[in-house]
Amino acid sequence: MTDYEFRPRGVCSRIITLSLDDENKIHNLKFQGGCPGNLSAIGRLLEGRDAKEAADILRGNDCAGKGTSCADQLARGLDEILAARKSL
Repeated sequence: MTDYEFRPRGVCSRIITLSLDDENKIHNLKFQGGCPGNLSAIGRLLEGRDAKEAADILRGNDCAGKGTSCADQLARGLDEILAARKSL
């Protein structure tokens, strides 16, 4: 299992942490900052889910006209992680 941390931009959460196993399944997803109930629910819903599938579902989600959201930022982070893992 590999741990990741990234800083979302343009949203209330400040840090997103998660682990991916060898099959790119999400584990231990946590957000620092943001809406605690909603972001905790996202972490629970995505536990054990395929990272690409999760990113595809969350990508483009908007919060209050910001053009992004914590969920969208997670999708962008997952896209970057998966691209980096693929190039290894």
